[in-house]
Amino acid sequence: MCGVVGYTGTKQAAPWLLDGLQTLEYRGYDSAGIQVVSPSGNLHGVKCAGRVAALRERAASANPVGTCGIGHTRWATHGAPTDKNAHPHLDGTGRIAVVHNGIIENFQELKRELMAAGHEFRSDTDTEVIPHLIQEAFNGPAKGDLALAVRNAADRLEGSWALGVICADCPGTLVVTRNGSPLVVATTEDGAYAASDVMPLASVTSHVVQLNDYDVATLTADGTIVIRDRDWRVVESPGSFDIDWDASAAKMGGYSDFMAKEISEQPEAIERLLAGRLGKHGIELDELKLTREELAAVDKIVIIACGTSYHVGLVAKAAIERWAKVPVEVEYASEFNYNEDYLVTDHTMCLVITQSGETADTLAAARRMRGMGCNVFAITNVLGSTAAREADGALYIQAGPEVAVASTKAYTAQMIASYLFALRLALANGNMTPEEVEKHYHDFEAVPDLMREVLSRRWQDKQAARRFRDKVSSLFLGRNVSATTAYEGALKLKEISYLHAEAYPSGEMKHGPISLIESGFPVVAVVPADHVHDKTVSNIQECLARGAVVVAVATDGDERVAKMCQEVLWIPPCPDQLLVPAVSVIHLQLLARYVARDRGYDVDKPRNLAKSVTVE
Repeated sequence: MCGVVGYTGTKQAAPWLLDGLQTLEYRGYDSAGIQVVSPSGNLHGVKCAGRVAALRERAASANPVGTCGIGHTRWATHGAPTDKNAHPHLDGTGRIAVVHNGIIENFQELKRELMAAGHEFRSDTDTEVIPHLIQEAFNGPAKGDLALAVRNAADRLEGSWALGVICADCPGTLVVTRNGSPLVVATTEDGAYAASDVMPLASVTSHVVQLNDYDVATLTADGTIVIRDRDWRVVESPGSFDIDWDASAAKMGGYSDFMAKEISEQPEAIERLLAGRLGKHGIELDELKLTREELAAVDKIVIIACGTSYHVGLVAKAAIERWAKVPVEVEYASEFNYNEDYLVTDHTMCLVITQSGETADTLAAARRMRGMGCNVFAITNVLGSTAAREADGALYIQAGPEVAVASTKAYTAQMIASYLFALRLALANGNMTPEEVEKHYHDFEAVPDLMREVLSRRWQDKQAARRFRDKVSSLFLGRNVSATTAYEGALKLKEISYLHAEAYPSGEMKHGPISLIESGFPVVAVVPADHVHDKTVSNIQECLARGAVVVAVATDGDERVAKMCQEVLWIPPCPDQLLVPAVSVIHLQLLARYVARDRGYDVDKPRNLAKSVTVE
């Protein structure tokens, strides 16, 4: 969940390292640092607690000069976010520097061993054992070969890591390796680059190489990259891919924050996802890599996800069961991994939903499902991600880079992607005709314009946000698939505004949460025009009777709701009830953003959270 960058070449390293860290700051922003090999043959670095902006100020004063360096932005796991715990970390001689994303599970054992051998430690982190292990190998069996020393050190590690390593005795050389944490490299005319993901590299190249677990790559100033696998054989044809979006897509582009930009980009994201997906044989999902007969034989689907993606899974369950008539179970990956008695059939399929494609819990669950004999299909946003490479097939949602930590456009794109999968399955197993599939697809095509209509009504969310001013808690309610929208709305609100929000199916509200309601207590009720509308209205009345202030998400023309509720966030009518969550959630995304801004918080970088959760 940390960001790692590295560069070696002909230009000064520090400016790009700082820019790269700024781009990766969504991966962690409690401390940051850079280290370069100076022209005098020493390491010159600067690091500090706080965000990359604070690091820039220190770097401007320290002026680290050198054409080979590494950088890091941290999400703390071991040790508080302080200057001493910020990366890079040095070995005992001050000649080797390391940045690390991941967790070293056996660091305490290694630390005791190293301390017994005379090594001294300056931080509270698990990472600091790594430069000391490299030092031991560099001065011992590796005999001055930095790449071999890194490999020897990595062989002793347990856990996950993406490492960037430089050494003052090896000017112009950058060594990187990974296991369980993502890392990509690229070569250009001015040198070679490495990063935790493609976003920092998009400014310098459109072509990147994805390292596999245990690969060790040596990058040199002339742009050469030599990759060796776990058996220390040179990898002749490493996996690579092209970045399919312009670097400007990761810039704010006139918006006040990335969250506002990404909320507004949802219609275009859905249009990209749908383009070309309807063919003469139904929904075109060549990525699925299963025959029609194999799909038709699927008798159970297990959806694996975390956080926002889990909420997508709940809506996907409704679509698959309604259209394809296949039973679906939705599992939190972190819980599934420790359910020893989970049952599958010979025809169970696993659907993995992960925005980053690197979520550690989700990857572990997917590997377990494959080990149980299941086909695994991934829905993800990141090209070349681990989930996509390890799955039997992957559908890229094409939402483009999502910089704000709280997911918005990836959420709705994942939802529509799961609907495409449901239609493909329904046609394969005979529960839908080609004509029915085509009708649903054309219903999907209406979603972008429905989203645009909601976006044009953002003033309603800004007005409703005042109802949360000075509050400490709130309740979100909805029935059927709208309960899932309530879950997502509550998650967004607490993620970025730090105002407690609890979500319940409306009918369950009487079984506990109703005790919270008192005069002025804010309740958000998702009550579209559907078959459970009147039931939800009854629950709204129960809240109002106890003094709640109700903010309703309702369909245009619902006079009954308009007369009852203090605020109404209106949505246009949708051609299918299952499309309502993709449209109505935009109001709740906007509402959360306005509440957070009213409370004075950074909506892009909420405290304690990171975008890509690469640790369990």
